[in-house]
Amino acid sequence: MYFTYILQSETSGRYYIGQTGNLKFRLNRHNENKVISTKNRGPWKIVYFEPYNTRSEAITREKYLKSLKSKKAIEQLISSANFVNLSQLYF
Repeated sequence: MYFTYILQSETSGRYYIGQTGNLKFRLNRHNENKVISTKNRGPWKIVYFEPYNTRSEAITREKYLKSLKSKKAIEQLISSANFVNLSQLYF
């Protein structure tokens, strides 16, 4: 299973959109400053994710969300979702 996800910086409120096959591992990489685009901007928390059967589906969705270039659109997506505790589902 693959995921498209949205992270939010707990310090600045900025969002980051990505995709992965392992949410827990990827979140840890972001918070360990091992991802160049989010380095020294965390700590990060997952505020939204969508599961996909294939990586290509997750990448397609990631590209679409990044193309929006709108904080308002991202916040509407997050607020419209029934977000659940990730630890109950995938960790």
